[in-house]
Order: sequence, then structure tokens, then C-alpha cells
Amino acid sequence: MFGKQAKKCCTPYRQPNKVESSRQAGRRLRVVDGNLDSNRLTRMDHNTKKWLEKIAPTDIRFNEPMSKHTSFRIGGPAEAFVTPRNVSTIRTLIQGCRQRQIPWLIVGGGTNLLVKDAGISGLVICLAGCLNQIEQIGVNGHQVLVTAMAGVQTKTLCAYAIANGLKGMNFALGIYGTIGGATMMNAGTRHGCVADVLDSIQLLTPADEIVQFNRDQLRFGYRKLFWPQARGDQAEAPPVILASTFRFDIDDTKTLRKQARAIIKARKRTQPLGIPSAGCIFKNPVDGPSAGELIDRAGLKGKRIGGAEISTKHANFIVNRHNAAAADILELIKLVQQTLKSKNGIELEPEVKIVGT
Repeated sequence: MFGKQAKKCCTPYRQPNKVESSRQAGRRLRVVDGNLDSNRLTRMDHNTKKWLEKIAPTDIRFNEPMSKHTSFRIGGPAEAFVTPRNVSTIRTLIQGCRQRQIPWLIVGGGTNLLVKDAGISGLVICLAGCLNQIEQIGVNGHQVLVTAMAGVQTKTLCAYAIANGLKGMNFALGIYGTIGGATMMNAGTRHGCVADVLDSIQLLTPADEIVQFNRDQLRFGYRKLFWPQARGDQAEAPPVILASTFRFDIDDTKTLRKQARAIIKARKRTQPLGIPSAGCIFKNPVDGPSAGELIDRAGLKGKRIGGAEISTKHANFIVNRHNAAAADILELIKLVQQTLKSKNGIELEPEVKIVGT
């Protein structure tokens, strides 16, 4: 049996006092004539940079603004940013970083990600430009198995499923980012979640082994996916999802398209689409009202700090209204958490991943 969908879900999408003073103190990097003005200490010496340029000569960038790679349009520079073209290069990069004791981070579409203003030390490996194949690998009666590599855009797999009359992915309509990220966080909406259709995953372990775990070996939680510990697993170096295989029911394309139009229409009515965001900022409590309802009842809708705002359309969205800094977002997150803790005794946990220094 497929996993039960989460009770409440939100789909990723998308007065200057303390915040302003923290910027003046240098937490926000300046851009001068298009170049990042940063005095950050670097972990990468000349030889390390040469090694990276040798492995990915056309795909490596140094001091790359992460604001270019997140749906928030926020984030300081990555010390090094690479878009590898194949699994072999990914393996070489990860093992090389481990040997050189360079921190590394895997990112996909950057849609559930907040990068701090000082940026990210080490290497950012972006899968959004590679691992982008979709393949139908089997048919069993009225069900079809489809494998999507980790870099496939979630919206691309949704479109593929509809076009091929495969039922099961419409829940993810409007969830931006990649299949790797969606699988890792068991992404979902009120219409369903990844756990409902996931059949197996393929991982690259820290020991540089490629392993597969089938559905009966996986455990699902709200915005979480758990798998058996693979050899070499470490908290600071988790496995990398390379591909996910889904089990879809065969259905009518016209019916699926009609359902898709209704879902997208509802999202446009209830969510702040078209404004940079990272989707729902907080996970919903296990019981009771959703995070958005709680924030709304606390009177925080429309609250602004700097260029960031708690959306007036959906209170669990924080939007980049006007050139917001990550510090603005973090101050709003802190404000919401403190307010709800004080008013309701509820501790909201961020759903968005916060990285950087």
C-alpha cells in the first residue's frame, strides 16, 4: 500500500532597526560594478581552484551569487558553484572535497532554500542542470514504473505524467524545484505527497557506492524521507539522491488535464505566485490549525521587515517584496516563532532549509 498523505501541506513555489544595523555591520555583501565585494576568509587555495577548473572547466564559477539560484532571489555568494554534467563528475567532486576537507552542499532548484547573506563556504554542487532524464521502465497491469533523475524539474515530470495518461503526479502541480529535492523532503500538498507514488530511490553514498532502496525499505514522515543507513553515512555527509522511481496508475489524459487546471486555478487564488518566495516557510503542527492559520490569527499577515513581508495572501509564505536580505527573512521567521510561542505555546519548525554563514 502507498503511504498516507499528510494532513495539511503547503506547496513550495515561490523598520530598519536591528536588521539595518546588522547590514551596516557587514552581514549583507555589497555589489560594486557587478563584482562581489567580500572579505570572507576562504577555504580554497590556488591548487584547489585549479583542481575544480580541471574537473569542470566550463561549469565552475567562483564567488557565485546564490541569489541567482534560489526562488527567494536572495543569498550571498557560494565560494565555488558547479553544475556537473554527469554522475561521474559528481562522484569525483564529492570524493575530492572529502579528501581536501572542503565542505560541499548539494542543491537542486533552490526553491526550498534560504542562503544567508554572507554566503556559503566550500563547494555548491547544483543538480538542476544535469541528471534530467525521464524513462518509463516497466508496465504491470494498470500501473507504470517511471524513473526520473534527481535534476528533473518537478513540473516536467508532472507534464510527462499527464501527457502519457499516468495518474499520481497532479498533487505536485506548482511545486517548483527538482525531483531530488521533492523526494528528499517528501514534498506534498493537500492533494497528496511523494510517499503516495514513490517506488524506489537510487543513492550515491559517502563511500562512493551507488545503492537502491525499494519502497518497503523506506520510511516516510511529514516533509521527511528515511532510508537504511548505507556504509559511510555521516550526518555531515549524507547520501545524494540520484534518481527516484514512481509507480503511476494508467488514466485518461483529458481527465488528468481537467484536474490539473482546477488545481492550478486554486493555487493562483490562494498563494502569492509571481513574487519571489520559498513556498511555505513553516511546517504545519501535527494537530490543530495549520501554520498559515495560526500566523494569520496572530495578526502577522502583511508584517514587513526590510524588503521581506509575510504574505497578505497566504500567511505561511514570506515573500521578497523589495530587495530583501536573508537577514530580513530570518527576522520575520524569529518574530513569528516568538509570537506564536508566547500566544499559543506552539513552536513552529521551519520547512525551508537555511544554509550559509
